[in-house]
Amino acid sequence: MKYTYTTIEEYVNVMYESIEIYHPRLLDPSEIAARLRLSTEFVPAPSIYRDGVIYIDERQSEERQWQEYCHELCHAMWHVGNQVCLPPPFKEYQEEKAQIFARHACIPSAMLMQLDIPDHEDAAVDMLCTTFCVEPEFARERLQQYIRNHLQRGWCSSS
Repeated sequence: MKYTYTTIEEYVNVMYESIEIYHPRLLDPSEIAARLRLSTEFVPAPSIYRDGVIYIDERQSEERQWQEYCHELCHAMWHVGNQVCLPPPFKEYQEEKAQIFARHACIPSAMLMQLDIPDHEDAAVDMLCTTFCVEPEFARERLQQYIRNHLQRGWCSSS
């Protein structure tokens, strides 16, 4: 049975295919920025997308920088304008979409499907942290999302 991707999964897959990123080792902010012709700067300030530049907080861990990069990448690719001018519910909507996008961009479904994911949740989370350079809670959220969408039967979750 062939899996049908969600809209976000399909967008991320097409985006990465268009810039020839097929392996987790290529999932790097500088690599993606260069291939997408985006400007990225690492600064000692909170991560933000503004005026065509993705600014990443250099004070954060490598894992957090990657997660924040993908969040801001969503704003760069999908959102136009200044959030300050938006009504609060729409700003919240954009932030939630960016967080969902970040989980998929950091740990793409197409790459995730290629892995032999351990049956034990903690081991699976460790594998995702190592493979995709993300924090454990982020990996756990993405794993649970993946299980809901892809592995509804036959996966054992034990902590």
